[in-house]
Amino acid sequence: MEIDCNSQRSQKLSKTEKKLRQKQMKARHTLLKHEGIECVSYPTESLVVANGGLGNGVNRRQLLCVVEECGPVEALLMPPNKPYSFVRYGTIEDSKRAYDSLNGKEILSEDCSQNVVLYLSFVGKVSWEDMAPTALPPGLRVIEELVSPEEERELLESINWTEDEVISNAQRSLKHRRVKHFGYEFQYDNNNVDRDRPLPGGLPDICNTLLAKCLEMGYIKHKPDQLTINQYEPGQGIPSHIDTHSAFEDEIISLSLGAEIVMDFKHPDGCAAAIMLPQRSLLVMTGESRYLWTHGITPRKFDVVQASKGQNIGTVTADIGDLTLSKRGRRTSFTFRKVRRSPCNCSYPSVCDSQHKDTAPMFPANEREASMLEEKFVHEVYEEIARHFSSTRHSPWPRVVEFLRALPCGAIVADVGCGNGKYLGVSPNLYMFGCDRSKNLVDICGVKGFQAFVCDVLSVPIRSGSCDACISIAVIHHFSTAERRLASLRELVRLLRPGGKALVYVWAMEQEYNKQKSKYLKEKRACKGKVEEIDTSAMKAADDNDCQGSVDPNEDVSQYKGRCCNVTQVAHSNLPVHTNRTSFDSQDLLVPWHLKDGTKQKAGHANSHLASPADSHTLSPVFHRYYHVFCEGELEQACKALDGIKVQKSYYDQGNWCVVLEKL
Repeated sequence: MEIDCNSQRSQKLSKTEKKLRQKQMKARHTLLKHEGIECVSYPTESLVVANGGLGNGVNRRQLLCVVEECGPVEALLMPPNKPYSFVRYGTIEDSKRAYDSLNGKEILSEDCSQNVVLYLSFVGKVSWEDMAPTALPPGLRVIEELVSPEEERELLESINWTEDEVISNAQRSLKHRRVKHFGYEFQYDNNNVDRDRPLPGGLPDICNTLLAKCLEMGYIKHKPDQLTINQYEPGQGIPSHIDTHSAFEDEIISLSLGAEIVMDFKHPDGCAAAIMLPQRSLLVMTGESRYLWTHGITPRKFDVVQASKGQNIGTVTADIGDLTLSKRGRRTSFTFRKVRRSPCNCSYPSVCDSQHKDTAPMFPANEREASMLEEKFVHEVYEEIARHFSSTRHSPWPRVVEFLRALPCGAIVADVGCGNGKYLGVSPNLYMFGCDRSKNLVDICGVKGFQAFVCDVLSVPIRSGSCDACISIAVIHHFSTAERRLASLRELVRLLRPGGKALVYVWAMEQEYNKQKSKYLKEKRACKGKVEEIDTSAMKAADDNDCQGSVDPNEDVSQYKGRCCNVTQVAHSNLPVHTNRTSFDSQDLLVPWHLKDGTKQKAGHANSHLASPADSHTLSPVFHRYYHVFCEGELEQACKALDGIKVQKSYYDQGNWCVVLEKL
């Protein structure tokens, strides 16, 4: 009997080791595929620790304590916002000991929300040249300790958050972040102020000393007349944006009180800088940093910061790898601006609304205009291009398939905005149905034998709480206001039962992220001055999410080389038109679709604009679809404005921002 028991224990251990080895190999594959980190099969002094990174809630001090159990550590390198780390031991023996004893070890994440399982692999030489700290954007300054702790306390105590205020409809969406305005009310519906309607009382008197110091020190040239006070609880943020050029003068200053925070700056070319704003510091934005770079705060409860000397992290030093997690506190910002009285004449006309009045307004002013814009540049277009669109949509996205196949057998799944239904037949173990605003696309689903019906995504005629899961792939970016995009997310959540999950994909503003170019951008066409006539009969319409973020693998993209879509205007629209296979210059734009359906149509179609001179010829039309492309963190921020949900996962997938939501 004792022999049998030992045999069973040995067999059980063997199964455990086999399972651990499989997960370890999966972690290696993921690191190589998504991060370019190649593991080696032989022992070295250096190890990569998958799952053990700042990006998934593991603190530097916490990980250091674990890896030091196996021997003296020469370096612990933790890249910002990455779910892995590198550890280097003094000897190969210590490294092998860590490999053998720490693989599969569970530790608790910093916020105690989950257990994290570590998977270690040997790596060769680790280069940190590409992770050097980014310099401040031009024109940006951070002045530390501008006010004393006593002045900070007085400023915070001066805010009366309890007084009654008139809250506009636009501000109701800010219910999760407290906001107050002085001097002029900032209008969130058009990102501007009404110069003819100043608020009574002007700026609080308590700010006079602070502003006088800023003028004296040369941080500002003119005394501000508008103040916005924001209070951020841990986990809250603000989407990336540029303060409207025509609304305010060059200098914008923001005082951080109560807690430190990291603010993310991004250049249109994809360059990014995460800037720490210490408590009681002043941020000064002028010139390029004010007019060209977007700035925002990613909603999270921990920031990646430089480990201070005061923290007991041992003698391990690794230059820029000396990073750790800092828990956010309640931060209150005082942002001062000077209202502009004349048009902006900055050196950045491509993003200046004063110098592009022919393209303003960029956003619908109300629900009626939003509905009309979407009807013309979304619904009507998809009805026209449905057959051609469907012919280019036959390859399901791998990570969407992964989400669906991970659902339990018999799960009821709604594909909201199902298009031609390419996901409806992914798994025979699921009960899937689809819905779409386009009747012609729904008819195609019917021909394929799928269950689908026509409806508006904002009002799905399905009982609340009846679905185990929902997917919304390349749909929400077609809504033209933040309120309508939020309403579409709210409708997805309504369909879910408690514990149900939703997967959402939207186009990303960042078509190059973490050195990962979308396949769409990799295949961008070169325009060399002379506009060639485009033979649309020889082109495939590779403009949708399957190719904006990632070209359909069955599509021959070589046929685009040397061609150029040089459309710059569309009749009856003030929106910019995107040049296909280039980076985005605007978040709200029209994207051309070159129709190929075997028919020819005369130039001047009501909803198209030809890409080349028509003369007396007839050409296949070019249709234009409206898109709002999302900046990093914007989709997560919208999701976190919903009640009763948890963002389980967020990631970037070949030109798309993606989230997995769970209904609590």
